Amino acid sequence: MGEPMLAALRGAGFDALGFDIRAPQSYGDFAQAVTNDVRQFASHLEILIVVVRDIQQTDAVLFDVQALVETAEHLHTIIIASTLSPRYVRALRARVPAHITLVDAPMSGAAIAAQEKRLSFMLGGRETDLQPLMPLFEAMGTSFHTMGDFGAGMTAKVLNNLLAASSTVMTRLVLDWADRLDLDQQSLLQLIDNSSGQNWFASNFTDIEFARDGWSQDNTIGILEKDVMSALDTAPQGVDTALPDAVKEAIRKLRPRTRS
Repeated sequence: MGEPMLAALRGAGFDALGFDIRAPQSYGDFAQAVTNDVRQFASHLEILIVVVRDIQQTDAVLFDVQALVETAEHLHTIIIASTLSPRYVRALRARVPAHITLVDAPMSGAAIAAQEKRLSFMLGGRETDLQPLMPLFEAMGTSFHTMGDFGAGMTAKVLNNLLAASSTVMTRLVLDWADRLDLDQQSLLQLIDNSSGQNWFASNFTDIEFARDGWSQDNTIGILEKDVMSALDTAPQGVDTALPDAVKEAIRKLRPRTRS
């Protein structure tokens, strides 16, 4: 997600640089826009958009390995765009110096939407903090939902992704059953798109890069499982989590889909 988001920002004229622990050469023609030199990255950094996989990587970027909260002396704003536990995100306020503005802005739409600059952002933060950042979000997306104070955007995102995970596993189950019942996949997907079973995953099945993947800890299906766990981490006390738990287990059982 980070690479097309960076490309969108640079295309809109922003002085944006990407950081990755991998060598810039792995980005091919885009290598000039990425560095793995944390000192170079931190030297002029004012606004940091964090788009890493999980809490461990976020801690590495902010506090532990790259430690940009401490080493980037010009840093004044951090935008958390990764999908993480809202409980963890809210706790960042006590860990980050008060002079640094914190905004959460997780996004939806998968890599295809990032490439086409039509991401949907769920925003959490004070209005006075969000407004100056809107040109950045508008360079990368087309839909913006202000959900409340810092952390509210992340809460909305994990609840949305809980629904997305549910429709993902059920759509895959339906397609597997259809195979065994000799129904044509494309005909069924067209029917779903125009009837009561419509959902984002089914409607965009041919465009979503992870649609046919099985579960792996390191792929997008694994990230979807992580997002369900983030939703479970923020579940209200005493609620029944049997259905989300079942969705999590169903995601782990997904196998690569080879039939089309």
